[in-house]
Amino acid sequence: MGSSFKAGVALVALVAASAAAAEQHEPALSGTLRIFSDMSNPAPRAVIEGLAREFDQMHDGLTVDLTVIDREAYKTQIRNFLSANPPDVANWYAGNRMAPYVDAGLFMDISDVWEGDLSDQLASTKAAMTMDGKQWGVPYTYYQWGVYYRADIYEENGIEPADDWDTFKSNCQTLLDAGVKCFTIGTKFLWTAAGWFDYINMRTNGYDFHMALTNGEVEWTDDRVRQTFANWRELIDMGAYIDDHTAYSWQEALPFMLNGDAAAYLMGNFAVAPMREGGLTDAQLGYNQFPAINPEVELAEDAPTDTFHIPSGATNPEAAKAFLRYVTSPEVQTRINQPDALGQLPVNSESSVADDKFLKAGFETLSSNSPGGIAQFFDRDAPAEMAKVAMEGFQRFMVRPDDLDMVLDQLEKARQRIYE
Repeated sequence: MGSSFKAGVALVALVAASAAAAEQHEPALSGTLRIFSDMSNPAPRAVIEGLAREFDQMHDGLTVDLTVIDREAYKTQIRNFLSANPPDVANWYAGNRMAPYVDAGLFMDISDVWEGDLSDQLASTKAAMTMDGKQWGVPYTYYQWGVYYRADIYEENGIEPADDWDTFKSNCQTLLDAGVKCFTIGTKFLWTAAGWFDYINMRTNGYDFHMALTNGEVEWTDDRVRQTFANWRELIDMGAYIDDHTAYSWQEALPFMLNGDAAAYLMGNFAVAPMREGGLTDAQLGYNQFPAINPEVELAEDAPTDTFHIPSGATNPEAAKAFLRYVTSPEVQTRINQPDALGQLPVNSESSVADDKFLKAGFETLSSNSPGGIAQFFDRDAPAEMAKVAMEGFQRFMVRPDDLDMVLDQLEKARQRIYE
């Protein structure tokens, strides 16, 4: 069902944000702006409804018509509605997840939206929004990954968070000698292992290589890929991870850290809330950027990014571009990423962040300390079929590292078939 917001609806968002957006001197907008969104969970739905309402109120001649579709249903419907009856604005994701729609000519080139200050303000995700030297959407939120650790356990064992690989391994050995596993992880659902692959590969070979690999341009039997797995195996052979991790989901692996049986978790910032709910105080919990491995490689991060796009068949592209400029403004991105809204990070580097130590640390990491680039996470950067095969291989390697040759041969055969 669509929703319109014109007559009689109270403007509930901040007046300051409206004024700031209006000061961009957009030409008078008219007609209907149709927005399709997958922000169907309660908090995101309130955000998109508020954005649509506010933008409608800002433009007397424009009517905003919002349709919210269940998040899972949206994934199966997007190609159909982009082809048959496209809206003017649609939610989606950055990186390889947008590539099929760019390649099919279903998303509009919006490089002109990025001109001027916005290119600098959104620089952290520009590569993830760029194909063929052009930009095909804008980001509105992302969140950091990193090493969340028990600061109290580190202190008890006289160790500090590591900035380099040797210290990372040395810390791990200290913890193991004290009877504490270095890392909890649950690989029952395979994406958690992909997080480890992403970071070790990006720290070993860099962002460009990682993206070339997920784009099918590098053989899985390449020596550089083997080096990634060799580095990973150093941790596996030490016994760094909890036992029987294939039996646990990521949530089921949390108690090992909560109880002090494991000292750290490589995970997205969404894990902080359940850690707090599980009894950890902010004094007990720390965050650290994944350490460098190859000093010649700039640090890149996993930061899954949610985006807005303009379908190539949009009937009101000027209003759509104005909406994208509005939703990427520092003020709006600050507001929609507050803890009582999306609870994530604004992409605009001039936005401000909620008074939360982990959000602030993540914003600093992504805005200032990730010169190597922002990846979207393995199962977003690789095609779905390749991601499934690869993540099965990652899990198998973690359990049986001697099977590496077999795993890489399977992945290479899959690469040749899938990217053909």
